[in-house]
Parts: sequence; structure tokens; C-alpha cells
Amino acid sequence: MQAASAASARPQIAEGELLAAIDLGSNSFHMVVARFEHGEPRVIDRLRDTVRMAAGLRADGTLDASHRAAALASLARFGQRIAGLPGARVRAVATNTVRRLASPQAFLAAAEVALGTPVEIVSGREEGRLIFLGAAHDLPVSRDNRLVIDVGGGSTEFIIGRHVAPEHTESVQVGCIASTLRFFPGGKITRKRWQRARREIEVLLQQFVEEYREAGWANAYGSSGTAKAIGAVAQAMGLTDDCITPAALAGIREALLAQGSIQALKLPGLAEDRTGVFAGGVVIFEAAFEALGITRLQVCESSMREGLLWDLIGRAGGSDPRAASIDALAARYGVERAHMRRVETTALALFDQVAKAWKLDPDAREWLSWASRAHELGLAIAHSQHHRHGGYILRNADLAGFSRQEQQLLAAIVECHRRKPDKAVLLALPTRYRALARYATALLRLAVLFRRSRRAEPMPPLKLAATRTRLRLALPAEWLDEHPLTEADLEQEKGPMADLGLELELITY
Repeated sequence: MQAASAASARPQIAEGELLAAIDLGSNSFHMVVARFEHGEPRVIDRLRDTVRMAAGLRADGTLDASHRAAALASLARFGQRIAGLPGARVRAVATNTVRRLASPQAFLAAAEVALGTPVEIVSGREEGRLIFLGAAHDLPVSRDNRLVIDVGGGSTEFIIGRHVAPEHTESVQVGCIASTLRFFPGGKITRKRWQRARREIEVLLQQFVEEYREAGWANAYGSSGTAKAIGAVAQAMGLTDDCITPAALAGIREALLAQGSIQALKLPGLAEDRTGVFAGGVVIFEAAFEALGITRLQVCESSMREGLLWDLIGRAGGSDPRAASIDALAARYGVERAHMRRVETTALALFDQVAKAWKLDPDAREWLSWASRAHELGLAIAHSQHHRHGGYILRNADLAGFSRQEQQLLAAIVECHRRKPDKAVLLALPTRYRALARYATALLRLAVLFRRSRRAEPMPPLKLAATRTRLRLALPAEWLDEHPLTEADLEQEKGPMADLGLELELITY
């Protein structure tokens, strides 16, 4: 398919090139810088700031001034380290706390200025996929299922997978910061509060416990700072040698109850910057061990930021999970494959003629390819307004590899590909995506128009030229005379194209 040529046109990562991944977590911000060597990322630098954004999230979805300032200051420091790296070699993602902001774009606009690169919001399940991808590359090779648990500041991800591919992913709205604040207000730790926290967290886990127990796993691993902190305390207290066990968690719990106060908390092996959120992390792990029947959990050094590095390498190497997600979605919703391919082929042929004039790169070509494959998803719901149904599906589905903003982009192209384009949908996109959305929508509209018959008939030579605000389409006069419906459709299309900021000119030869 032509989409493959788009992937191969992407610049490959050269030996020795630098890559960077930034994780805007609810507890800490992390950045890793790696050198690409022999097909792998070799980490050469790490930065970490304890920002605790989750603690600054108000009930109305706003972020208090002090945590916002701390977040932007951290990103400015990270930005200095990655200054000069090509944008295609940097990925920055935000997780639970930014997902929960009432107006995430307002924060992201300032964050992107401070960091100097776009920041994408990922869903809980996409976060889980990236966590597993990072962890799996750090673990011994195995053919068995593995369970990875990542307790963050605002959410906890549970992933079962094999090799580097997750098969079950769940994200639960409990994290070490949120749980500490909720269950231990004022910093007071009592047995009654602990039991309430265990009970409520276990209830949340019941939604997937049976499925996970049936899937099974050979080994369980804990990634992120919470697991590392618990493992370090367990070893320092002599509760375990090389893993976390139910007995070790019980010993830590009793030590926390004996001290009774987060403010005065002192445990062997516990770093000072972890004391304020440690209790919440321990109670989450204790509830997870009980609900899932875990008897032994090893600490894994790698997590989402390493997963981001591997994802960057996969995208550049032609194994982009987003392409598989679109194909799976099209199959699930019964999209007619032959017609989908015809529309995609036509759209990409038009793209190739205007890409230089519109300064569109191979990534833009892939977006058009994916939109072409997905443009009829909504027909599974109803023909009437199927473009809007398709947009809804793309905006709200769990799509591996896509950030929330990327799903918005794809949804906007599909939603605007027929009838009158909704300008509000396009304006709701991040600024960096708006031009791409307009241009891709225009090309998809023309491709669908020319393939309206849904037959495998030969196309006339389509000669398309473009400027920033104009499309000039030249067609053989004889062919157009034989296709009066297409001619009428093209005349009618001038209005919607104007809504996209483009003047459509039709000429014959």
C-alpha cells in the first residue's frame, strides 16, 4: 500500500544520533537523553524534578500557582538540555494530572514554550503501553506473560503482556500523592484509615481482577519511583533480599502505623523527597497484592521514559503502532477495504503533487493515509452524519500509539471530510496541527468526491497545483463531459473549500 512508502520516506535515525524523552508525571518530571547505538538507545543523561503536580490540582480542575510555577521552571531546565535536538527526535508526554485539568491546553501552551517542544497528553492505557514497552526491554527475555505495575502520583497502571506487547492494560485513578492526601489527611496514619484505604482501593481493582487472574503471569514487576522506594526500604529494614513480598509490605505498614505521622516519618532507606507520598504508595501496593494474589514482585529500573525512547525508534523504523491501531479499528467497524484503498490511493496521489507547495512532510502524508483508512468508520453507526460518528469514535477510542491531541487531529479530518467543515472543530486543535488538518481535509474531500461511485474504475489524470490559499485542479474536458455528477460535485465543493481557507479553481484541457 502507498502508506508504506510514506513510512519509508521518514528520515531514519542515524548511528550516534541523540534522542530525548520527557515524562511530565503527577509526582515527578523525568527526562532521559540517549544516544542511538547498534539499534538501541544508550542513556547518557537523566534529569528528575519532584514537582508533585497532583498535589496542586484543585477540585475545580485548576492548578495552583506554586505547582504551576514549579512545573514550568522544571521544563525550562529540561529545555536547556535538549536545545538543538531535532523535534523528530524528542517526545514529551503528560499523564494523569494534566489529563484531569479543566483547561489542559492553557497549561500546555506555557509548558511547550518553557520546554521548547510539543507536549502530548496520553491516555491511561497508552501510558500503560509505554510503561510496558520500557520495562520489557529491561527484563530478561521470556515467552511467558508478565505483569507490570506502575504506581504514579495520580494513577496506577496494571499491564499484562508478552515480549514487548501488552495484552491487558488498565489504568486506575489512584496514585501515591492522591491516595496519601485522600486517606491520610493532615498526615495522620492510623489503622482505621489504613483499612479504609485498602478496602476502597481493592473495590476499584475488582473491575479487572478476575480477567487478570485468568490471564495469569509468570513474574510480576514494579516500575517507577514508588516501587523503587518500597524495595529500598524493605531491603534496608531487612524484610527482603531482592524483591517485594506481602510480608515485606506488612512490615513496612506496621512501621508506618507505629510512627503515625507523615511529617515525622523516618524509615531506613527512605529518601527525604519520598516521605510525603510514601504511605499512599505502600497501601496501593498492599491492596494490589491482595486483590491479584501477588506473592513476589521484582523492581524494574525502566519505565515510561524508556518506553518513549523505544517508541521513537519504532516510529522512525517503520514499526509505528499507530498504523496497526487504525487498521484494527477499520476492521472492527467493518470498513469496506477495497473502497478504503481506492480513496487512500487517490488522496496520496493528490498529496504528492502539492506537498512541496504546502511544505508537508512524510508525517503529514501518513496522517492523510490514516484518515483515508478511517473516514468511513461512522457508517457502522448510521449513514446520516457518519462523518461525525467517525470523528466521535476516533476522538474517544483507545488507540495504541496515539496521544489525545493526535486523536483530536485525526477526528477533525474525518469529521470535516464531508458536508460543511466545522471551523470550531479545527480551531479546537493545537495550533501546530491546524494547517495540516485543513490541507489533509481538503485532499481527503477531493479523493472521496472522485471515488463516489465506489467502483474500481480508472481515474483520469488529476493535475493539482497549490498555493497557500488556492487549489487549481486540471481535468481532461472529455472525461469531465462524461462525468456530469463529478462536475456538479466539484462546483459544489468550492463552498466547503472556502470554509477551509482555500479557493478551488477547476480548469479543463
